Amino acid sequence: MIVRWESEHDYVLVHIHQDMFGDWIFSRAWGQIGTQFGGLKHQLADDYTQAMMWLDDVGHIQTSRGFRKVLEVQADSPEGRDAVRQLSLLEAL
Repeated sequence: MIVRWESEHDYVLVHIHQDMFGDWIFSRAWGQIGTQFGGLKHQLADDYTQAMMWLDDVGHIQTSRGFRKVLEVQADSPEGRDAVRQLSLLEAL
């Protein structure tokens, strides 16, 4: 699952997925739209339920900061694959 929030200048993107060992990974990217400023953090969740709880927490925080949800897709959709490609570019920096 991939969810993206945006404000006028900033974005936050969360990607929840399983790695090849079956562990649930919670990846969060953030930064300024149109720039390379930002960061990327990966966390290992105990299970899918915990990852979804973290997603809910991030959603509440971003909403309280004035961000709006602009994308919520499965990673295997065309939009999801494009978002994963963007995350891969951040890791190369």
